[in-house]
Amino acid sequence: MQIGEKIKNLRIKNALTQEELANRCELTKGFISQLERDLTSPSIATLVDILEGLGTNLKDFFNETTDEKIVFSKEDAFEKENEENRNIINWIIPNAQKNAMEPIHVEIRSGGRTKEIPPHEGEEFGHVLTGQIILHVGKDRHKVKKGESFYLKPGKAHYLSNEGKNTAMVIWVSTPPIF
Repeated sequence: MQIGEKIKNLRIKNALTQEELANRCELTKGFISQLERDLTSPSIATLVDILEGLGTNLKDFFNETTDEKIVFSKEDAFEKENEENRNIINWIIPNAQKNAMEPIHVEIRSGGRTKEIPPHEGEEFGHVLTGQIILHVGKDRHKVKKGESFYLKPGKAHYLSNEGKNTAMVIWVSTPPIF
């Protein structure tokens, strides 16, 4: 592990100069510079002081995290077809339930619908890629056509339906994850 590089990255992330970090820790700018270039090593007590000045601690600093995947392919997705409701839900980001938002790709055949989602905290966004859908929010109905989007704070039960002749495809994002 390159301690100096990691300290430098934290310092930059916190928008601090070397001098500002040094002042917070009662060290010299030269020591911080040497530390960031791995020319010197701090004592445990000094490292604790530096990390406190950067808003973290030893445990979090040394907790190695693996790089999270950023780009996902079709092979990463999980698809579930519901014959009764005439829809296919495609979880385009695997394990999105652990994230703040959960995007899905929904395909609703003519006469189909999604399951009704009860009121919940958070927000939802959808964009119709093809066809048109009806967004049902409580007793209200909203027609959303190809190229149009919807955005709601789901304080009422809601679902999508397709009363058109053609299959509709929608990108639907929920925060927090609910699908």
